[in-house]
Amino acid sequence: MKIVIIAPEQIPVPPILGGSVEITILAIAKELSKWHSVSIISRAHPRYPKYSVIDGVQIYRVSTGSPAKYLTHVKKILKKRRFDVLQIDNRPEFVRPIKSMFPKATVSLYLHSLTFVNFPHTSRAETLAGLRKADLIITNSSSLESRLSARFPSMSRKIRVAWLGVDTSRFSPIQKTSHPRAFTLLFAGRLIPRKGVPILLQAAKLVNKQVAQPVKVMIAGGSSTSKYARQLQALSRKFGVHAEFLGTIPHCRIHRVFRKADLFICPSQKHESFGLVNVEAMSSGLPVVASKNGGIKEVIQHGRSGLLINQYKNPQAFADAICSLIMNRPLYLKMKQEARQIALEKFSWRATADRLNQIYESEKALQKNELQNEDHNNPRNTVHEYGQCLGTISGGKARFGEVGHDPEIKDVNKADDHSSAADCHECPDLHEWHVHDWSCFDDCPHSITSTRVFQNVADLCTENDESDGSDDSTEASFDFFSAIGYQRLVDALIYG
Repeated sequence: MKIVIIAPEQIPVPPILGGSVEITILAIAKELSKWHSVSIISRAHPRYPKYSVIDGVQIYRVSTGSPAKYLTHVKKILKKRRFDVLQIDNRPEFVRPIKSMFPKATVSLYLHSLTFVNFPHTSRAETLAGLRKADLIITNSSSLESRLSARFPSMSRKIRVAWLGVDTSRFSPIQKTSHPRAFTLLFAGRLIPRKGVPILLQAAKLVNKQVAQPVKVMIAGGSSTSKYARQLQALSRKFGVHAEFLGTIPHCRIHRVFRKADLFICPSQKHESFGLVNVEAMSSGLPVVASKNGGIKEVIQHGRSGLLINQYKNPQAFADAICSLIMNRPLYLKMKQEARQIALEKFSWRATADRLNQIYESEKALQKNELQNEDHNNPRNTVHEYGQCLGTISGGKARFGEVGHDPEIKDVNKADDHSSAADCHECPDLHEWHVHDWSCFDDCPHSITSTRVFQNVADLCTENDESDGSDDSTEASFDFFSAIGYQRLVDALIYG
């Protein structure tokens, strides 16, 4: 097959510093290129040529800017070529125009989080249009699949799961020196409130009181707001914790940092779709102590490759787990071995590529069978269907439960794109519903009494800041409400 992977417009491939989506794209492409012809389209960067070949993967780089401007340049590359599979990562709004260019090809949308199916990145209607046009929707965890299915129930039949992976040769354990030293806890990721670094620092303070061995914390990752990073440093001093803030480490060197640690800590305070750093830690031979949420539960096997924390908002819960591994050396060594073994068996990039290859081969076979069946069957009675549709929408109205009605578009939260009811084009007969059927008033997405309005506000608080693991500062916007809450917590801890 001829496969092209279309990267988002924000970070080049390969990424200069970090970006888990772009890391994933290149790693998967390298593996798939062993069986197929694989290309990547990515944003341009001064360090890279417009065209290059890396391990058999052709990479075309185009001008970026807004998503729309980037897509225009992507289409110019695509129109000169033929592809069997077009994989679009994290950009549902790209699906419809690209599918129209390649109606007979398999167009898949690979989602790494819910971030880019949410306001402010896109409206629900725009997302739904893209999901409908996609032949396949791929998520990086069952947890993300469940959330996406709950939000867009009619799309669930299209969704497949393909876990992410790790370069198991680069992220590998090394023999550490035996001389006494501090037991080192590692955190790697963006320094944003939802990642829970204050929980880690407070847990380290508690651990220092319970064990004789000195404990050190290494924090690898940058922040889009220097103020927050400085506050974390102040917090570590207040707690008396020996903390090393390493800043942003390029991904090509991050494996060296993992080798300096004894235990990886992932204290995420909100849903993580997958958590690539946890797999990198396991492959490096590090047990992981992590919040039991989202896709993390699929990666970490409690009691084997690490410990999952139910009460992950409680620093004492993390402290107890950390102490149990420091004080039980045989258990710690066993988990080191198990973590590495599980990474080798389940989370190599080869395993991810195998899964994707299976998904795409099955879809191509299914499409081929459908085409053959259409050739042998009688033509559809399109005149009858057309008559039904005309009867349904006579007078320009589509009623609920009838052909032509779209129940999911009725659920569009117009707060997402700030449109008023008067210029609502997704709900063409909104005013007719209000006049003729007042019972639907509370279900109208524009009504202040609609529970969906309040539900979608709640969704923003819990899902809009979904992490895809990227270190790119442009993707580091975080939930307004959680930011205020955590800011108050940090202030209270420092100044209280």
